[in-house]
Amino acid sequence: MNQTNHKSYAKVVENGVQAVEAVNELRNTGYRYEDVFVLAHDQDRTDRIADTVAAKEIGIKEEGVFDSLANLFRSRGDELRAKITSLGFTDTEADFYEKELDQGKVLVIAKKA
Repeated sequence: MNQTNHKSYAKVVENGVQAVEAVNELRNTGYRYEDVFVLAHDQDRTDRIADTVAAKEIGIKEEGVFDSLANLFRSRGDELRAKITSLGFTDTEADFYEKELDQGKVLVIAKKA
């Protein structure tokens, strides 16, 4: 499922190699470093992929202080859904994407400021 709304775009990919390709495609269409995010179910995997593709992780700037602090007490699934909705996706979309992440896939998100 690829989702596009007026500000956010998401693409589910199978692995880190495809994440690199997706990020490069987004950069070639004009997205800047600060516009592109990657997300995997495992935080270490998210860190590795973000470092490899020079993409951002969803943080306090995108989520806000309250949600970032709340994530300390949430399950990983709840945290992932909160991160996804913070970038403009609906709860239903966040549920779908989180289930994809559960299966080992990677989510590439681009959001114009």
